[in-house]
Amino acid sequence: MHVDNRIARSGLAAELDRWTQAHGPVTIGLAGAGQMGTDLVVQVALMPGVRIGAISEIDAQNAIDAALMAGHERDSLVAASSPAAVDRAIEAGQIAITDDFRAFCAAGRIDVVIDATGNPNAGTEVALDAMRHGKHVVMLNVEADITIGRWLKQEARKAGVVLTGAAGDEPAATIELIGFAQSLGFEIVAAGKGKNNPLKFDATPDEFEAEARARHMNPRMLVEFVDGSKTMVEMTALANATGLVPDVPGMHGPTATREELAQVLCTKEDGGLLSRSGVVDYSIGKGVAPGVFCVVKPRHPRVIERMADLKVGPGPCFALVRPYHLTSLEVPLSAVRAVLHGRPDMEVLDHPVAECTAVAKRDLKPGQVLGKIGEYDYRGFAMEWREARDSFALPLGLAEKARVLKPIRAGERLTYENCAPDEALVVTQMRRRLDQSDAQYIAA
Repeated sequence: MHVDNRIARSGLAAELDRWTQAHGPVTIGLAGAGQMGTDLVVQVALMPGVRIGAISEIDAQNAIDAALMAGHERDSLVAASSPAAVDRAIEAGQIAITDDFRAFCAAGRIDVVIDATGNPNAGTEVALDAMRHGKHVVMLNVEADITIGRWLKQEARKAGVVLTGAAGDEPAATIELIGFAQSLGFEIVAAGKGKNNPLKFDATPDEFEAEARARHMNPRMLVEFVDGSKTMVEMTALANATGLVPDVPGMHGPTATREELAQVLCTKEDGGLLSRSGVVDYSIGKGVAPGVFCVVKPRHPRVIERMADLKVGPGPCFALVRPYHLTSLEVPLSAVRAVLHGRPDMEVLDHPVAECTAVAKRDLKPGQVLGKIGEYDYRGFAMEWREARDSFALPLGLAEKARVLKPIRAGERLTYENCAPDEALVVTQMRRRLDQSDAQYIAA
C-alpha cells in the first residue's frame, strides 16, 4: 500500500498513527463476507494502522475470494477453528478464515468485531458473543439494531465495551449533520436520506435478478432497497438514535429535489408537508440520493439572512446536505473510533420512538412460513413506536420464519394476532424481554 508521506497526517489518521506506534494495528474480526463484507476487506487493506485478523463465513470460499480481491496472498489465508488458531494466524501476519464467529470473538488478538451478516438473528448472536468476550462491536446490521438494539446496548454497558452503529450507513451519516446543526443551536425540522433506487413496493427477486447480477449484488439485497424496506429500516434506526419520529406511518417520501427539500420537508406553517417539526423522512426527488440531509430552522432573523446570503437556500428553513455516504467503505472508521476513543458513532436511546413493522407484499395464507426481508412475502414500514405497539404490529426483524396464523391480504400489516414469530430464534427471545420491560416502563 502506498502512503504519500509528503502530506501531513491529520485528524483521525494522525491519532491512528500514534496508536499504531504504541499498540500495533487495530485488528478486526469480520462476520460475513457478502457484498458489504467484501467491500470492508478491500477497504481495510488500503488503510494504514488497521487490519482484518479473521473472517467468519459459512462459505469459506467467499471469505477467501474477498481477501484475494483485497490483494492478500493465498498462503496468508489459513483455516482456523479455535480462538488459539485465530491468534496464531494473526501473530504470523495471516488472516484466519473460519465458519464459526465464536472462534474470533474469543481470540485475544481481535480488538473489535464488525457484524456484516445482514441477518437480525445472526447479528444478535455475533454481537452477544463478542461482547461476552470483551470485544467492541460495530453493527453493519441495521435490521438487528432496530429490533433489539436497546437490549444489545444494555449488554454492552454490562461488558464495558462499545456497541456502535456503522459510519457510512445513512443513519450515522445523518447524525453527523444533526450534531453539527445542534451545536449551532438550529431547530431540527427534519432529517433523512435520498432514496437511491427506484421505489417499487411489490418488488420481488425474480424481477431484479439480472440487475442484481450486473451490480454484483444478491437479488434479495437489491429488492430490500427497491421495495423501500431498507429506507424504512434506516429511518427507524435514525429515529431511535435521535428522538425524531415519522410524521405519518410510512413517512411522506416526497419527490422533493435537493433544492426543494427545505421548502417541502418543513412544517405546514412554513409552507411544507409536515404536521410538526422534528421528524425523519426521505425523498425520491432528483439530486438528493445518494446523500443525507438535515432540514434546519435558525432561531434568529440575522442568521436566516446570513444563510440566505451564503446561498444555502431562501429560508426560513435550510437543508444541510451531505451528498454522499460511503456505506461499507466508511465502516472501519467506527471500528477505529471504538478502539481509540471508547465511544460509539451511533447508539439507540434508552426508550424507542419508532418501529419498523412489516406489510404483506402478497396475500398470505395460514400455515405459511415467511421468507427473508427482500423476498416475496413482506416489506418494511416505519411508524411511531406507540402506534405500532397499540396495534400489535409485528417488528420487521421478527418476520423471517414467522408462521401465518390468519389470512393476510396484500397491503395489510403483519401483527402478533395474524403471525407468530419463531420463538427458537435468539432475536425473538431478546425482543420478548424488551417488550416486557417496555410494558413495565409504560405502566410506571
